[in-house]
Amino acid sequence: MSKTAVLLLQMGGPDSLPAIEPFLYNLFSDRDIIRIGPAFIQPLIARFIARRRSKKVLAYYQKIGGKSPIRELTEQQAAELAAVLGPDYRCFVAMRYSKPDTAEALAAISREGISKIIVLSLYPHYSRATVGSSINALERELKKSRTPFKTAYIRHFYNNPLYIAALTEKVERGLAGFPERSSVQLVFSAHGLPQSFIDSGDPYLEHIQETVRLTMEHFEGVTHHLAFQSRAGPVKWLEPSTEAKIAELAAAGCTQLLMVPLSFVSDHIETLYEIDIQYKEEAKALGISDFRRTEALNSSTAFISCLAELVRKSDH
Repeated sequence: MSKTAVLLLQMGGPDSLPAIEPFLYNLFSDRDIIRIGPAFIQPLIARFIARRRSKKVLAYYQKIGGKSPIRELTEQQAAELAAVLGPDYRCFVAMRYSKPDTAEALAAISREGISKIIVLSLYPHYSRATVGSSINALERELKKSRTPFKTAYIRHFYNNPLYIAALTEKVERGLAGFPERSSVQLVFSAHGLPQSFIDSGDPYLEHIQETVRLTMEHFEGVTHHLAFQSRAGPVKWLEPSTEAKIAELAAAGCTQLLMVPLSFVSDHIETLYEIDIQYKEEAKALGISDFRRTEALNSSTAFISCLAELVRKSDH
């Protein structure tokens, strides 16, 4: 039986301090995320933005070990998934804005003599800025490839029962650390998106809300909130921001808060710096004395089982 490739799509991140500026350049050059003037001008503006922002972002990465761990974590997910799926499958990783990129991943698949690919987005919730961009990049590379690949796509899994189970397991473990869970404020923090995306029909917000609803079915009596982090630029973003929600809860007398990173399946700058350092410091200053975060899914057995089921269901 011929093997099937499973191609895991992820955003990527800088694997060293010098890699920060190229990563940001790739990000701000992507017209699926942001359109800055005519297409031919965008690379010049992206270069300027990347150079300016990299100085600020450098300090954040220095505080979490000098790089993003997302490549290692995604490659570990790929290895664990391959072990569960068995010898008929090979797993590969394609990062959207860093290495290994889509072209390198397709070349590796081709070298193995594999022509069938199941494309697995590691973004649980669909947005054209994330899943859409990664698939567009892949399809551009497929057109250039000499190998006639046969592809199947897994574009989201926000409501998959095994994904909800994996998330529920992490929330349960986080809540178990508090003396009394009814006193804890649960804050789901999803990556932000410009409001204009939602207004033009992007399903991201709807997907996020459904994940929260399905997860909270398991936690009767626990108060929860949804907020959005990582906003950038002057346009209107989804609200409330995570910073504003933390401030609001502190003003209402909250002293115990459990953050649940949503839309991230691996630890990276948004969990390790933004939540664990920045938001924690802000919360403490506002009087929230017990501020914690649930573990990211990373390579949890429950999450790898979810990915394996997604692959098997799409392989027919």
